[in-house]
Amino acid sequence: MKVSDYILQRLREWDVEHVFAYAGDGINGLLAAWGRAGNRPKFIQARHEEMSAFQAVGYAKFSGKVGVCAATSGPGAIHLLNGLYDAKLDHVPVVAIVGQTNRSAMGGSYQQEVDLLSLYKDVASDFCEMVTVPEQLPNVIDRAMRTAYARRTVTAVVIPADVQELDYSPPTHAFKMVPSSMGVGRYAPVPVDEDIERAAQVLNDGERVAILIGQGTRGARAEVELLADTLGAGVAKALLGKDVLPDDLPYVTGAIGLLGTRPSYELMQGCDTLLMIGSSFPYTQFMPELDQARAVQIDIDPHMIGLRYPFEVNLVGDARETLKRLLPRLQRKQNRAWRDEVELNVARWWDVMQRRAAVDADPINPEYVVHTLDKLLPDNAIITADSGSAANWYARHVRLRGHMRGSLSGTLATMGPGVPYAIGAKFTHPDRPAIALVGDGAMQMNGMMEMVTAAKYFHEWEDPRLIVAVLNNGDLNQVTWEMRAMSGAPQFEESQHIPDLPYAEIAERLGLHGVRVEKPDQVQDAWEQALAASRPFVIDFRTDPAVPPIPPHASLDQIEAAATAILKGDSDRAAVIKQGFKAKMQEMLPGRRHRHDRPGTEADH
Repeated sequence: MKVSDYILQRLREWDVEHVFAYAGDGINGLLAAWGRAGNRPKFIQARHEEMSAFQAVGYAKFSGKVGVCAATSGPGAIHLLNGLYDAKLDHVPVVAIVGQTNRSAMGGSYQQEVDLLSLYKDVASDFCEMVTVPEQLPNVIDRAMRTAYARRTVTAVVIPADVQELDYSPPTHAFKMVPSSMGVGRYAPVPVDEDIERAAQVLNDGERVAILIGQGTRGARAEVELLADTLGAGVAKALLGKDVLPDDLPYVTGAIGLLGTRPSYELMQGCDTLLMIGSSFPYTQFMPELDQARAVQIDIDPHMIGLRYPFEVNLVGDARETLKRLLPRLQRKQNRAWRDEVELNVARWWDVMQRRAAVDADPINPEYVVHTLDKLLPDNAIITADSGSAANWYARHVRLRGHMRGSLSGTLATMGPGVPYAIGAKFTHPDRPAIALVGDGAMQMNGMMEMVTAAKYFHEWEDPRLIVAVLNNGDLNQVTWEMRAMSGAPQFEESQHIPDLPYAEIAERLGLHGVRVEKPDQVQDAWEQALAASRPFVIDFRTDPAVPPIPPHASLDQIEAAATAILKGDSDRAAVIKQGFKAKMQEMLPGRRHRHDRPGTEADH
């Protein structure tokens, strides 16, 4: 048995079933071992190492297991980095196995020689090691896997090409040998009773409680529902926690932040008490004013506790186990006026979303595209979204319910993961349909070529449906609107305009199915056709770049700045538009209090 054989054996013992990778001579020893092992764990070939990393991230997000990716030395290892940073920033367990030049060539400025330990020391800061002798195994693999699981992070193992070819010999019972064992062991830390009592007192004293949850609450759905009922609270969700709690619950206000909803903004503006669970939501400006609310945080990671807001009580513990200890200490709120207000705001918001989707556009309103999908979603669907304006419509129009899952690049917010996330999801849930919502920018950047990967593997999936919806507006639309709303700058054609490609036709050439949609009355038929397909399907939706992803908390000044940019500097006309908004707000919502002079949802519509 060679070192490369033993590495694959140890991965199998860790229940690794897939490795997302791309070949190169820096891992020739591993590739040969894969052949000897009958392709176990299964080698999944992407079109680019960055896509391999994204697929590993998607696999980990939707499976709860460690995602494993592999690449050759030098350029292959470098290409993995963006996907690995996506995992690190979203707290996703991923292990990267990368090749390196022979030990004899190190330090010789050799071809493809890169100091990988230095290169990876940030992205894999919790564990990054090079294997130089066989006796370092299994310890290095075990620690990489265990650390990724325990700290929900990225780890890396660097293996020089010549070491892969050495005969394997295990560590002995001797000085400076490090034997190792399998497994992590389950654990669920809880705070001390004194801290739980303090938290309960704060929450019991509050009259208008807001709850903000993130992905760290995923295993505590029942407890969060009981918590919200007991406290008469509304629940907002950080985008990475969108699938933690169903969107069809009347008190769930949806996403919060730049891509958030109006009722989430109103929840934070009106509360007197905040409970944040399992989230590192970064945008303090979307939370209550710093002197407005008493606050409690629950997080399993003590390094992430106390961030973002002046919390009065910080509880370090597993969300589910901590809530199980907190709930018996809470008093049920008898006055439900605050809860009724939250539910009214949520109902109003969904009505506005329906009306926004119905607004005419040229040629198609992108909000209508995603709103139409929402009512057609299968109960077991997995939805991914790419960064850009597609993420806005995913955040606001897709109502995840039942056992649906969804994710996107939350913290790095990188372009490009929408399609590879969906492919990674298909390898952990081959019996479920996956749907990727992507912009034409992301599709051109890398999504189109990953349809080659889908074409290669879809025959192996029990449910072959992988649907990619391209919002094709010829514009890098999110940045265009950010320039307008935040900088008052008109569209810069040279940076923002992108060419039109026949995405559906390219999919057909790959042996997949596709359709181009240019009229609103074709939208629902296209979705139904894709959801009934027997293979991956690309829908090329020709959408209107003039539909603004302006957030529902936009101030009148931001609306004026955007109007000035669209009108190419005509500030007089823009001022008229601002006054029109203000007048409409007062007409439609007489006597309503608006914090910071911000229009309500009806006026926004």
